[in-house]
Amino acid sequence: MLRDALKSRKAHILLAVAGCYIAWQLWLTIAAPRKIADFGNAPEKVNVLITLPFPPERFHVQLFQTYGRVSGTQENAVEVRGVKRADLTTVARPYWVTRVEPLQPGG
Repeated sequence: MLRDALKSRKAHILLAVAGCYIAWQLWLTIAAPRKIADFGNAPEKVNVLITLPFPPERFHVQLFQTYGRVSGTQENAVEVRGVKRADLTTVARPYWVTRVEPLQPGG
């Protein structure tokens, strides 16, 4: 019965979709650390500038508020203060985040 199910076209399509989804999630996981700049010996909580390939919208600001306090936006970036260093990879994980770097003092 399983052998017959695996021979069907629907099973092939389902396996292809599942494979694409797993590959997408794997790519997001592998790409996230590359987007994060070196924070050196920064404390447990850091102030970050998250760069997007487009101007941030309300959705992006609200999502970043879950990781810290949003203090402003720039052209294509969001300033977030008090982000735990352990959360930086999660912040960088969405495909629309291009860079996460330390927020310059006074910025």
